[in-house]
Amino acid sequence: MSLSTHVVIAGGGPAGMFCGYLLARGGIDVVVLEKHADFLRDFRGDTVHPSTLEVMHELGLLDEFLALPHQEVRHLHAEIGNRQFTIGDFTHLPTHCKFIALMPQWDLLNFLAEKAKAFPQFRLLLMKTKAVDLIEESGEVVGVRADGESGEFEFRASLVIGADGRHSTMREKSGLPLREFGVPIDVIWLKLPLKDSDPTEPVARLAAGRFFVMLYRGDYWQCALVVPKGGFDEIKREGIDAFSKRLSSIAGFAADRVDAIKSFDDVSLLTVTVDRLTRWAKPGLLCIGDAAHAMSPVGGVGINLAIQDAVAAANILWRPLRSGKPSLGDLAKVQACRELPVRLTQAAQVAIQNNIVAPTLQSAGELKPPLFVRLLDSVPLLQRIPARAVGLGVRPEHVSHDLLAAQRND
Repeated sequence: MSLSTHVVIAGGGPAGMFCGYLLARGGIDVVVLEKHADFLRDFRGDTVHPSTLEVMHELGLLDEFLALPHQEVRHLHAEIGNRQFTIGDFTHLPTHCKFIALMPQWDLLNFLAEKAKAFPQFRLLLMKTKAVDLIEESGEVVGVRADGESGEFEFRASLVIGADGRHSTMREKSGLPLREFGVPIDVIWLKLPLKDSDPTEPVARLAAGRFFVMLYRGDYWQCALVVPKGGFDEIKREGIDAFSKRLSSIAGFAADRVDAIKSFDDVSLLTVTVDRLTRWAKPGLLCIGDAAHAMSPVGGVGINLAIQDAVAAANILWRPLRSGKPSLGDLAKVQACRELPVRLTQAAQVAIQNNIVAPTLQSAGELKPPLFVRLLDSVPLLQRIPARAVGLGVRPEHVSHDLLAAQRND
């Protein structure tokens, strides 16, 4: 079976769904392929930063989006030893929302899917359908081969957008050159019960040999235990009792409930990678989001970088797509727009991993608060700097006025 559309997007994550919505709003026929049956998956990034909320405002969707259940984070804290430090203050950002919204990723994706379906150009959201290969003719990508419930079929398109994550099939099949960066850490995700007396703002806990992050999720804590690269195998060999002791030593007020983790089936390992394509496109194909640049979990900025890519891609490509097939030069403009923010963000993440997180995991004695942490805590004005870096990032994108007007004119 062979089908056709103007744009086919491989991957129904934040980058793919946001790009699909924006292109459909600009009058472009779009099909999104998502390999899973639904968006319900634990331990996916769920931090919606002020930069993304500002895009929601520009689209006229903010009030409806914030009506969904969420938590609002206005300050970032770190606990070192027995002392808490405030290291970030979002309340002064030049945005409509001066906070990070914590919302399950599936709610964000379902929201975007429902909004996209209102446009006739958003032709299909095919669930349980995975793009498995690229179709190339005369050195140009002209579609994808997909595997769905009814078997394998072809989707012909003027443009294929690879938004299928850090293990991207589209990236692998494209042969585009990839640069990888060494990462000294992995992350073990887990859930701990909530008590009424608990605080609600997220906190990072640092102690000798330990790094633990807790995110308030309304009725439970989503927690990340950072471990040395490859360290999870040794933790499993030590057994679940030793793991519980490790957790209780760093979980602070939640130390009395680590027995909720009954076995290693109750945790999920994120193998951290940081990489990026040196070229994001070839004729007929563009990669965005994690497919173009896998981010570290440091700062929780991955979703928002992916959405920024989607906004830039839609801004740049909707006009060429309405006229026909975008050129390789059109596709290269997306990378030119987004590469500097990606490079600078990855450089900061790698520096934090190598100079703060990894030394913390290797330390054995008493951990002393670094000078910059003490300065941030004692000089509130300085707390705006990390808040801006995390909340807005480098050169945040905005939906173009022409794209916003296109749907009204249609």
